[in-house]
Amino acid sequence: MEFLLWKFIKFCIVGAIGLLIDFGITFFLKEKWLFNKYVANSVGFSLAVLNNYLLNKYWTFQDTNSEIFNQGTKFLIISIIGLLLNNQLIYLLINRNKWNFYVSKLIAVLLIVLWNFLANYFYTFSK
Repeated sequence: MEFLLWKFIKFCIVGAIGLLIDFGITFFLKEKWLFNKYVANSVGFSLAVLNNYLLNKYWTFQDTNSEIFNQGTKFLIISIIGLLLNNQLIYLLINRNKWNFYVSKLIAVLLIVLWNFLANYFYTFSK
């Protein structure tokens, strides 16, 4: 159990780095280049996913699987499902509850992190 907890902590550290990338890119695209908020969210999320895949593969899970394409595809599928859930939560929080976009985004990210960890632990990086 301690081993799994340590992996989750590392996954969360990687996620925090990804969160900074995600929010930074999203903010820049939405506020400075005036992209649609969902497009900006998707681009920020996608760049964070690439970063997170590499850090999780080599640091969190210390994975040596050489089938990077297959494994990357699994990670991407999980990330796309996470993105869809993320956008749906943001949509619901903004349109139903009239919450601020960035507060809604933060809540969505926090809720999706558990999905991402478990799916990657049991599917992407399983031995």
